[in-house]
This record gives sequence, C-alpha cells and structure tokens, in this order.
Amino acid sequence: MNPSTQDEIKGSFHEVKGKIKEKAGQVAKNPDLEAEGRAEKNAGKVGKKVGQIEKVFGQ
Repeated sequence: MNPSTQDEIKGSFHEVKGKIKEKAGQVAKNPDLEAEGRAEKNAGKVGKKVGQIEKVFGQ
C-alpha cells in the first residue's frame, strides 16, 4: 500500500475517533474531552487531505 493511501486511512481513522471523543465530551459535559475530540477530528481531516494531495502529485 502506498504512503498516500496510508495517510488517507489514518486521517479517516483519526477523524472518526475525534468525532466519537467530541460526542462523548458533549454527553459527559466534559469540555476538555470535547475540545480534544474536535482537535483530533481536525487533524484527521488534514491527514486525509495530505494523502489525497500526495495521490494527485504521484508521490
């Protein structure tokens, strides 16, 4: 599996994991967990985009 695909998969995983943490923080009324989830979700989106960009440029 090429690195760009791995980046996309890892990004998607972190995005989903972040969404779960964010919802858990909302349910538990824990703003720290909610913020951590939001940050991880955003980092996952960035990782996913990096993988997509690498595919476009053929790296």
